This record gives sequence, structure tokens and C-alpha cells, in this order.
Amino acid sequence: MPQQNMQYPEAARDECAVDDYHGVKICDPYRWLEDPDSEQTKAFVEAQNKLTMPFLETCPVRRLFKERMTELYDYPKYSCNFKKGNRYFYFYNAGLQNQRVLYVQDSLYAEPRIFLDPNTFSEDGTVALQGYAFSEDGEYFAYGLSASGSDWVTIKFMKVSNQEELPDILERVKFSCMSWTHDCVGMFYNCYLQQDGKSDGTETSANLNQKLFYHVLGTAQSEDVLCAEFPDEPKWMGGAEVTDDGQYVLLSIRQGCDPVNRLWYCKLDKSAGINGILPWVKMIDNFEAEYEYITNEGTVFTFKTNRNAPNYKLINIDFNDPKESSWKELIEEHKKDVLEWVSCVHTKLLVLCYLHDVKSVLQLHDLASGTHLKTFPLDVGSVVGYSGQKKDSEIFYQFTSFLTPGVVYHCNLTKEGLEPTVFREVTVKGLDPSEYQTVQVFYPSKDGTMIPMFIVHKKGILLDNSHPAFLYGYGGFNISITPSYSVSRLIFVRHLGGILAIANIRGGGEYGETWHKAGSLGRKQNCFEDFQCGAQYLINQGYSSAEKITINGGSNGGLLVAACTNQRPDLFGCAIAQVGVMDMLRFHKFTIGHAWTTDYGCSDNKEHFEWLVKYSPLHNIKVPEKDEIQYPSMLLLTADHDDRVVPLHSLKFIATLQNIVGRCQRQKNPLLIHVDTKAGHGAGKPTAKVIEEVSDMFAFISQCLHLQWKE
Repeated sequence: MPQQNMQYPEAARDECAVDDYHGVKICDPYRWLEDPDSEQTKAFVEAQNKLTMPFLETCPVRRLFKERMTELYDYPKYSCNFKKGNRYFYFYNAGLQNQRVLYVQDSLYAEPRIFLDPNTFSEDGTVALQGYAFSEDGEYFAYGLSASGSDWVTIKFMKVSNQEELPDILERVKFSCMSWTHDCVGMFYNCYLQQDGKSDGTETSANLNQKLFYHVLGTAQSEDVLCAEFPDEPKWMGGAEVTDDGQYVLLSIRQGCDPVNRLWYCKLDKSAGINGILPWVKMIDNFEAEYEYITNEGTVFTFKTNRNAPNYKLINIDFNDPKESSWKELIEEHKKDVLEWVSCVHTKLLVLCYLHDVKSVLQLHDLASGTHLKTFPLDVGSVVGYSGQKKDSEIFYQFTSFLTPGVVYHCNLTKEGLEPTVFREVTVKGLDPSEYQTVQVFYPSKDGTMIPMFIVHKKGILLDNSHPAFLYGYGGFNISITPSYSVSRLIFVRHLGGILAIANIRGGGEYGETWHKAGSLGRKQNCFEDFQCGAQYLINQGYSSAEKITINGGSNGGLLVAACTNQRPDLFGCAIAQVGVMDMLRFHKFTIGHAWTTDYGCSDNKEHFEWLVKYSPLHNIKVPEKDEIQYPSMLLLTADHDDRVVPLHSLKFIATLQNIVGRCQRQKNPLLIHVDTKAGHGAGKPTAKVIEEVSDMFAFISQCLHLQWKE
């Protein structure tokens, strides 16, 4: 049961930390929590965990949820097969392995054998595979390893035929491309040579001055060739990609998270080799649009772009005549559907994946003319995996939905009819999809914009406002939240009588760049209002009631949850914010935070400051004005190796929340944080930690909302 006026750890206030933002003085009393290595911070984290863990461990549902999650999550998980050289590969997790294993086959139906097992790299599964690249002939394999969830990567190499480990090791790698030249001599990659202090994932120093290098197999990293750097633009990041024909290397330069990039290229001279800064041709030298390489036929290059096309289109640019007036439109922009990705396959075909009202549509087109040839049949859901290169004559694609864990389809493009067949299909024993239903609704936001939302629940429920609801959102960085399969959320629906709702709020990419821009910079408040109106819709339609709604989000979604809790504490019974961005005035100072200014703005700019200070979660905590209103039960989740959204965000937020709200007599709902160890922002998290985390989350929800477990 929620505690009455919990005794929160004392957090010393530093009254000296005051910043002047364009004449506005703002106190930052918990600035000292920005130092993760101080004894004071360590003591604060320990005290918080000592408060939170006993609360979670005494929740009766926690053990039941963990047992059921362990039972139902133990199902086989496959990726698409993909061909490299003469061999096929695929990822597979037998069920509860901490990390998925890479398998190899000599032919599509040959006996598979283990090629790389990341579970052998650490006893607790906290070393994960983070990126990989095969050489053009499929004989060499480069792979990145990340420890404890950090974005820092160590690249290693292997000979494929005998799985021999090669001595080459590349360090200080982060946000890196991995692209081999077609002679298989070496590979382009990115690293940060200069990094203040440590670089193990627990630091907060900014990631600046990324460089592009070329590594020749069999040589030391100290001999790697510097191919591109931007000394006058320390925030620029440049990823290289070798073209399908091996004749060119393209350099895509980004300065933040916006879908815009500069595009430079260099024709590779086999006789001269790569021995210094490449002679880049600056074909697109501004940040006005995005250009993503699809393929090329000689000097005619096909790009996916949002240039004058917020929903994206395909264009051809002839490098012999690259001026914009000479560009040719290959496949025009759809006015409703968003072109998500494109791949060239079987020399002359294009696979296009569109998003139509947040549902995947998969098509086949002709490369030469752009003509539509076929639409592959798909249920309502998402294409979450694909394989097929220009030299391949077959494709694999993977489908999932809220009620379908995964179906892998195979299509042989040399056969008449181009009919896909089911290659692998997975079912989860104990969860019968026929007992549930998914509906998509469209509800009005505050300004009248219609927002799509998926709702999943058991069939035949009464709309009497009696059900607990789990409302998830993200709303940022052009990222679309499409249907996905989640065992933990289905357990909530099945055993806690819940309603699952996914709100596709503005700021995401669900309706292209227009939708994204409508929820960024000075329009960020739209995201929060969209989400709050989603909760109100669930109430108005009888699905749930305010005291039974839990809101959840991670990263930018953690910001969403915290901002909405500050703005409408009366609208939710529970709020779970995972690895959230909470200090909107200082986020740009830590690790890769400077890249997010394209979505948020930056407090160094007066106009931006005026947007940010109005919703920044850390700076808008206040005791609700009405006596009968309190903050919902809140659980913050973060981790010691999160070097994407550093833990200081959540630490400063919880210290402020407990001090201002937690000490108020009317606040009976708990305000807690759990700081995990040997974990990061989420990528590569071992299965054991995933199960622990969701068990904690839903135990907290059930305890605070008085939910009973139903067998």
C-alpha cells in the first residue's frame, strides 16, 4: 500500500549554484549530484535504493509477475536470415539467454552452428554485441562489444571460415559507422581520440570532435588513416558508407538528431589506396534536408530524401551533373504515407516500406522506372526486420504486432508471382491472441489535431471506467512508435485486468517531418497536451479512470512522463519515467546531449530558454494548488552506465521532487527512484535485467493502484 509521508533521504541543498539565463537567475541546489564519482552522490544513490528496493520487494505481485514473465518470455526469438558471401547467418535466442547468439549456415537449410555467442563474454550477460559488418566477400567479420550498457564500443575482428579471432582491436569507438572497402583490405569507422577524463560509460563529459578513420586489417590502431575530421565543427559526426559497386565512399555528416545531413563523396582510387584525408567532393554542403544512399548505377545515384517532401521520396542524382535542377524524381512523395526505408535487391528491384496510419506497408518497385510491381500482404502491425542486398535474389522480412511475437517471411525474387512464404513463425504458450483485441482510435488533442492511439485489451470488457490502464508515449526525434510485441504488457492485460494504450503523439515520425516538427522546439508543449488528451480519452470512453491510469515512457519519453506529471498530477494514478531527460537547461553539457538541441533547442539561446524553462521537469515541480490533489505515485528508473541520458537527470529530479512534494503533508503516494548497476540506456540489456526491471515496474503499479493478480 502507498506509504503515508515516507521518510525520504536527506539531500543537502547547495544554495551557491545559481545560473544567470539571459537575466533570469535560476537556482540549481542539487548541482553536486552531477558528479557521479563523489562520495556524496554515491551515498545519495545508496540511500535511495535502500528506500526503493524494500518497497518493491514487499509488493505481493512482484514474485508472481517475475515467475510469469520468466515462464512466458521463454520462447524462441529469431531474426531474419541474411546472406554474406556464400553463407547465411541469423540471430537466435533460445528464450532466456541474456544475449542473442549469431548462427551460421553453409546453405539456407543446412545445419546451423554457433558463430558468435556474446553470452561467453561475461558471466552476467552485461557485455553485448553493438554493431557488426562483414567484408564484401563474407570472409571477414568486424563486431563491436559494449560493456554494461554504455555507448562506448570496442571493435574486434574474426576470420569467418574458421572463426579465428584476429589480433586487431579498435578502442574509443562511439556512434560509429562500420563499412568495408570491397577489396576487403580494411574498414571505415569513427572514434573520439580526445575525451576528457574516463570513458567507461559512467562519465558525463561531452562527446566532441568525432573523426573518421580507415583501419587496415592486420595493423595496429595507431597506424589507422585519418580520412575526415571537422576541427572547426566539434559537434559534427560523419559516417562513411561504401557504395554497392565499391567505387565510391559517401560521407554523411550530421550535427544533431534532425533528419538532415551534408553529403560528401570520394571516388576510390584502388591504385593510390587510402593514405590520408580523402579528397571529398562536397555535393550537398548544407543542413537543409536528408539524403540517404539507396544504390547507384555508375554515376547515377538513388537517394531517399525529404527535400521538399516531408513524407520522403526517391530521387536520382547524376554525379556528372549534380545541380538540383538536374535531379530526377524516381518515386514521388505520398501525401499520407511516410516512406520509412528502401533497399535495392536482385540488381534491378527496390523494396519500399511505408507507414500508413502507423502500420507497415511493404512494396516492390522497379529500380529503373520506379514502377510499382507488388504490395506484399501484411496484417496490421510492423515490419521489424529485413535482409536483402543488391546482389541477392531473395529477401527476408519479419512482421510483428501487439499480439503476434514474430513471423519471418521469405521471398525468392527469381520465381513467378513473387509470392512470399512463411519461413519461421513463433508462438508464445500461455498467451492466446484470440482472447484479446487491438483497436486503433483517433482522438482530438487540445488544438483539435487528431492523434492516433492503439488500445489492446481482453475481448468483451465492460467500458465502466474500472480498468487500470498503461499509457505509453514517446513523441520526439522523428521516431515512430509502431505496434510491437511485449510479454510484460500482455501479462499486465491478462493478470492485472489492464488496458494497454500506445499514443502516437506529435514529435515522432508517424506522419513524416511535419508531424515531427509539430512536436519539437517551440512546439514541444504539443507533445504533452497530446499525451494528456490520450489519458482523457481513456476516461471519457470508459476504459479507465484518472486514479487507475499509469503513464510510462523512456528517454525523451521519460521527459514526457515527468512534464505531464508536473502539468496534470490529477490526471494519473501512477507515473514511471525511465532514463528521462529532466534538466532541460543543462542537458546539452553532458555526453551526447548537444545533439538533442535540434529537437529541444538550447538554453544558451534566449528564445529557446523561454520555451524550455516553461516545461523542464526539474524546474516545474510544485505542490498542487488544490488541497485534495497530490502527485501520482512515481518511480524513476536510471542506471550507472547510461552515458546517453546521464543519471544526474533523474537524481536531481527525485531530490527536488522529494524535497518539494514529498515533504508536503497531503502527499501520500510514494516518490521513488531505482538506480541500476552495470546497466545503461537500454540497448543490449541482458534478459535477466529486463525481467527484473519489468517485474519492478508492474509490482510498483499494482501496489500503488491496489491491483489484484488474476490467474
